[in-house]
Amino acid sequence: QVQLVESGGGLVQAGGSLRLSCTASGNIFRINTMGWYRQAPGKRRDLVATVSTDGRINYADSVLGRFTISMVNAQKTVLLQMNNLKPEDTAVYYCNTIDRGVLFWGQGTQVTVSS
Repeated sequence: QVQLVESGGGLVQAGGSLRLSCTASGNIFRINTMGWYRQAPGKRRDLVATVSTDGRINYADSVLGRFTISMVNAQKTVLLQMNNLKPEDTAVYYCNTIDRGVLFWGQGTQVTVSS
């Protein structure tokens, strides 16, 4: 079983920045990809960005050029640097990963951007 713990959310004004962190722990076999998703009230959970140990990175069009994802700490921590935040970025942000073919999610961290 893999546990994912997110941190770094909060309230920020439009144009501001936040950095989210998610660390995996537990009985980890091998993590190749970690990702961030977000879910606004009444909406589905959508991809924000993913990063893989082979260097592949994928961003949603809506965050391209503003957000940066990276994997550190022996591929057990994924960071999401969010710059130039907009009110439409307001959501609960979740990290996820796959280990032994099982998808794991964190508990989520709230990001609120005021206009």
